[in-house]
Amino acid sequence: DHIIIIQYLTMLVGSGGNAGNQSAVRVIRYLAVGSLDKSKYFAFLSTESLYAFSLSTIIACFGWLRAIIIGYSTYSEAFAIALSLWLIVFVSILLGALLPILLKTIRLDPANASTSIQVVMDILGVWLSCYIVGLILDSK
Repeated sequence: DHIIIIQYLTMLVGSGGNAGNQSAVRVIRYLAVGSLDKSKYFAFLSTESLYAFSLSTIIACFGWLRAIIIGYSTYSEAFAIALSLWLIVFVSILLGALLPILLKTIRLDPANASTSIQVVMDILGVWLSCYIVGLILDSK
């Protein structure tokens, strides 16, 4: 029923894959040079959570503006798109930070996280977008 999501799906999913990949690459580098060990995981993930919150909030604001100004969307449609964008970017940054650590913990190459996070966020991003948009626009 909500074909508005088609106009924004590439932006939504692409933002998640990009943000998650950048987060994963940063963690992979820290692991490779030895500046991130088990004793620093909690502090590092706490900092990543703050980055995720800040970045997803900024990106969601621009997504909302894009939906209103360029997309000719209603306010509720723009809010649904912005909330979807916020959630996708937030989750992708956290997963991008966690996946290399998890792979290292189970003795797999953490470098595999950078390509894996994009696939995971493509699938999860489509699902989150459809769920959030349906949730908000069906409640009207």
